[in-house]
Amino acid sequence: MTTSIAVLFSGGGRTVLNVLDSIERGELDATIDLAIASRDEIAGIDRIVDRGIDVAIARTSQEPIATGDKRVQQWLRDYRPDLVCLCGYLRLLEIEPWMEGRVLNIHPSLLPKFGGKGMYGMHVHRAVIDSGENETGCTVHFVDELYDHGETILQLTCPVNEHDTPQCIADKVFSLECEAYPLAIQKALTSLTV
Repeated sequence: MTTSIAVLFSGGGRTVLNVLDSIERGELDATIDLAIASRDEIAGIDRIVDRGIDVAIARTSQEPIATGDKRVQQWLRDYRPDLVCLCGYLRLLEIEPWMEGRVLNIHPSLLPKFGGKGMYGMHVHRAVIDSGENETGCTVHFVDELYDHGETILQLTCPVNEHDTPQCIADKVFSLECEAYPLAIQKALTSLTV
């Protein structure tokens, strides 16, 4: 049976497109049945629509953030996808009982290092450099009530070289993410009793 996936994003949509690519290559027996942008006017909306996926927009820039959060919860409740994949989604999602063990997130560091509120994108990669780490990578984990917390599904690593810039690290880590998220989704799917 094909697995129903909801994807939530707040930025460029590259992670959503990576998941979609994996589905189209036959690596994941799944469909993206719900795509939610945290707000309007973000680059990922057009990219994802151009690939044939309808995107629900949680809120306009004039609406309160809480309005968007409520809509997201209601849409997820109504659709009840088998898995919810956070793809650069910057809002804290409330995990309702039916969602436990069904919500995944990918983070651009080796959690528990460099996680938590405000630690995303280049903020993470700058912190890795500033701390003098010689290794970084990405983590896919189940989501709980805290930012970047919850049981780790898998991690992939890469070296941090002496002259790496935050952008160099971002490029290396995103390459790992493209491999890690589909693997973790597949692993989560095999453990689900849908």
